Amino acid sequence: MAYKISDECISCGACASECPVEAISEGASHFEIDADACIDCGSCAATCPTGAIEA
Repeated sequence: MAYKISDECISCGACASECPVEAISEGASHFEIDADACIDCGSCAATCPTGAIEA
């Protein structure tokens, strides 16, 4: 199951720079995770300052 970014995202980009497979990109209203590319490592969730990323 891929991680997801909620509306709590402040679009700081911290998660995108930590993703080892570059599955995170800036979306229309906040960053988004490509579920097909996500390897469920959790690096993004550990980096998020607002806790907007959950499994």
